[in-house]
Parts: sequence; structure tokens; C-alpha cells
Amino acid sequence: MDRDRVEVLSLPSYSSRSRALTIMDTEKTDAAAYHTSRGEFSDISNHDGESMQRSLRNTNTLQRKLKNRHITMISIGGVIGTGLFVGTADSLSQGGPIGLLLGYIVMGSIVYCVMITLGEMISYLPIPGGPIKLAERFVDPAFSFAVGWNYWYSWTITSPAEFSAAVVLINFWNPSVNNSVWVVICIVVVLAINMLGAGAYGEAEFIFASIKVITITSLIIIGIVIDLGGGPDHDRIGFRYWKNPGPFVQYNGIEGVKGQFLGFWAVLMQAAFSFLGTEIVAIAAGEAKNPRRNLPKAIRRVYIRILLFYIGGTFIIGLLVPSNDPHLQLGRNTAAKSPFVIAIEKAGIKSLPSIINACLLTSAWSAASSDLYTASRAIYGLAISGNAPKVFLKTSRNGLPYVAILFSASFSLLTFMAVSNNAGSVFIWFSNMTSVAGLMTWFGISVTYLRFYKGMQAQGIDRKTFPYYTNLQPYAAWWGAVSTVTICFFSGWNVFLKGEWSIATFITNYILFITWPIMYFGARFYYGTKPVAPEDMDFKTDIAEIVADMYDDPPPKSKLESFLQWLRYLQ
Repeated sequence: MDRDRVEVLSLPSYSSRSRALTIMDTEKTDAAAYHTSRGEFSDISNHDGESMQRSLRNTNTLQRKLKNRHITMISIGGVIGTGLFVGTADSLSQGGPIGLLLGYIVMGSIVYCVMITLGEMISYLPIPGGPIKLAERFVDPAFSFAVGWNYWYSWTITSPAEFSAAVVLINFWNPSVNNSVWVVICIVVVLAINMLGAGAYGEAEFIFASIKVITITSLIIIGIVIDLGGGPDHDRIGFRYWKNPGPFVQYNGIEGVKGQFLGFWAVLMQAAFSFLGTEIVAIAAGEAKNPRRNLPKAIRRVYIRILLFYIGGTFIIGLLVPSNDPHLQLGRNTAAKSPFVIAIEKAGIKSLPSIINACLLTSAWSAASSDLYTASRAIYGLAISGNAPKVFLKTSRNGLPYVAILFSASFSLLTFMAVSNNAGSVFIWFSNMTSVAGLMTWFGISVTYLRFYKGMQAQGIDRKTFPYYTNLQPYAAWWGAVSTVTICFFSGWNVFLKGEWSIATFITNYILFITWPIMYFGARFYYGTKPVAPEDMDFKTDIAEIVADMYDDPPPKSKLESFLQWLRYLQ
């Protein structure tokens, strides 16, 4: 049997017993293994086990088309996006160089804990739906309902944020052209990539991620050279801007330590947006070849990428650009730019700003493409669980969930808000909305792992037998759960400052934080579900098929493959 055409899907029911379905390619398998009783909630079966079976027989499924090198670059590229290249402009103006650096260090620690938490679960059970399906299996179907729709919302709304960032970058060259032109071009490019299938997405992300890695590495090196006086102006900057205008910004003019702390706290939400995407590799698990071998490689040593790209990048930005530079004001300045472009322009390096801006534009396209990919697979996973209409299960013969893609892509039309408003302002609006959703996703992942850990203890399962594990658990999961909820709770604190009340800001920061528990408890009440007991958790279903899908990677056949193999060791 061709292992590349095997897809393992966990199809749960809303009862106290765990049930699953192993779905192979429609030419070679039968879906009769799945059974359900009448009265259980499932849109895709109409509460009827037989109609579920008929539906699945007539429905193609996702296929494993993402190769090892795709997973490698998706995992690397997932932590590099417009949040770092563009969003840091506002963060530097609000928090100062030290506030910016500390904010990214704190958020980086949260992301690292979430990633190793997710990595242990998804490398053991690399099933379609990723954290959505894991939440259902180890916490509660109602919890999966809340996590799933939150996750879909997060990635659906992130796309307009990335497109808005792309418009900001394009305006660097020609701000006179109507922004609607750039919005249409960006949407068409991203939609085309996703409609060509997972293989095309993997190839595009491989190219885009390679450009991003080269770009951020080059920017860090160029930044060090400029800071030490190696630019055309031979101005040795050193730590000049840490002294004047200073290491911190007095947020909103508030004096003393209080104003400095508020500036640092303001950085956290933008930093959260910058880190969104690190968990994309988990969603890609359902379409990854040899997942039990490749996923641990992608997740291991993620701290190196966080330290190099984000901590290193923000440190350089704080050295090169003063926090009071007017071009940092994304929400107030139509000539806003990336801090990296500002620094290179200040150093007097001609032509390079345009080259760097073009590279940053590919980053925006890459991030938007990943957003659409993840959103479509998230709603596909929701449909598998019966938490979304069965129409989203429709796929083409090559396993492309085209209905899910088109539906999720339709929300990208919100980017046309950038036509009538400042594109920088629109970027900030959407990034604030998605930051809370992303943090709640990380909260859901952390809670899922705590239940996963409890189940392993109750059933006497040794974590050291897993493809990936760390000794930081369960403390890492607790840090992820507590910190994300705390940051979400205080996300809209600035509206409570004197004279700063804004209904729009309050709603965008707290609407999802409020509706998330409503979705969870509402689903529990409506469907009568309850948390899965640790001793009843299912650690065995799908494992035989997943293990059978493992194989040793062939030795590198070219210098490029040798380089990628070396790159994987850095992970």
C-alpha cells in the first residue's frame, strides 16, 4: 500500500466512550468501522451512523503530501512574519528598546513552552485537526468545540492583518496607487497557492521561508555592521538610543516606573501576534509524510529560532532606531515603515531599502498563505468532529478541501478596510483581534496537555517511550496556561486610562475572551458532555496506522538536501 495516500482521522462522538475511524484512500478502504448511536451530536451524520458511513465513502480525504523539507521550512518560517518585520515599529514606539526586548523575551518563553507541550502530543498522535482533535480526545468534546472555532477565527482574521501589512510595505514605493489594487493582487496570489494543494503550498512555503530566513539573518548582520559604524555614514551608533531618548517609553505620558511598565505590557500583545504561527506545524501533521520522525525534528530546539530571529532581531532594532522616530507610528503615519528599512535608510545605504522591503513583502504573502492553509484545515477538522457543516468535508480527488479554503478565504475581503482607512491602522486592529484568539489557542493547547499528562499518569504510560518529550513538563504547560489567560485578561487595560476609553478597542480585545467560555459551557450544557476521565482516555486508537507509516529518511542526494539535513540538526 502506498503510504503517501494514507490518512488517519479521528472521528469522535459526543458520548462518554471514545470512538475512532481510520480512513484510507477511498479506492482502498471502507468506513464501516465507525459506529454511532442516534441522538449523538453530529452534523455530518444527521445523527445516523449509516449516513455517516455513506458520506465518508463518497468523500475524498486529505493526503500526506508535505515532505520533510516542507515541514522543516514551515516550522522555521512559522516563527517569522510581518509581526517582526512591521509590527515591531509600534512596539518600539510604545515600549522603548528595553521594553521591546523584554516583551519579546517573556512572550518567547511562553511560545517555547507551548511548542514543547504541543510537540509531545502531536508527535505521538499526528492526526488531522491537530490541537482541535487532541482537545476532544483528552479533555472534552465541548472543549474541542471552543478551541476549534477559536482557532479557525484566529487564522481567518489573521489573513486580513497580513494583507494590511503587505499594503503598508507596498506603499513604501508608491503610496499614490489605490490600496484596493494591492489588496486584490495579494488575495489572488495567496488563494492561488492554496488552491493548488498541500504540495504546492509546501513548495511555496519552502521558497518563502527560505527568503525569510536569509532576510532576517542578513538584516541582523547588516544591523550589527551599521551599529558599529560600518555604514556609508560611518556613524558608530552603539547604545546611543538606549540613552537618548532612553531605554523605556513613558506610556501615554505616565511618569515613573508605572509608565515604563505599561509600555512594556503594551508590547506583549503585539509580540503575541508576531509569534502566532509557530503551531502551524501541528495542523500540517495530518498532511505530513513520516510524521513521527519529521515532527520531532521540526519542534526540537525551537528556542534557537526564537533566540536568533526574534530576540536577536528586536535587540538589533532597539539599537538602530530611536523610539521617537515618527515613521514608527503605524496607526498615525501613512508613511510608516519597517524598523529595518528605517535603519538602513538612516545609514544612507541606497537601493538596499527597496530590496529588503521586497523581501519583507514575500514574508507577508507567506504568512497570509499559511493563515489560509491553517484556517481551512481547522474548519475541516471541525467538520470531522461534527462541529461544522459537512459541506466543509468536501475535497477534490487530490485531497484538496476546496470548500473550506474558499469559505475561509472569503473573510480576506475584510482587508478592503485598508482602502478607506490607513493601512497601518487596519493592521493594528486586526493584529489586536487575532492576538487574543492566538493566546486562547495556546491556553487550550496547554490545558489539553495537562489532561494528556494526567491520563498518562493514570494509565501508567511512560512518556520516555514517545517520539518526543521534555523534562520541563508539566511546569511548561502550567506556565503556558496561566500566562496566556493573564495577558488576555489585561489585554485591553489601556482603555481604562483617563480619557482613553474606546468601545471599539474594548470589544476587539475582550469579545473573544468573553465568548470563549460561553462557547465551552454552552456546548457542555447543550450536548450534555463531560470531561473525559483520565483512566478512560484513548491513547491507542490510530497508533498502529501511524507507526506503520514510519520509515527511515533516505540519505541526501544533493548539496541542497545535505544543507537541509544540517539545518534540521539546528532545530
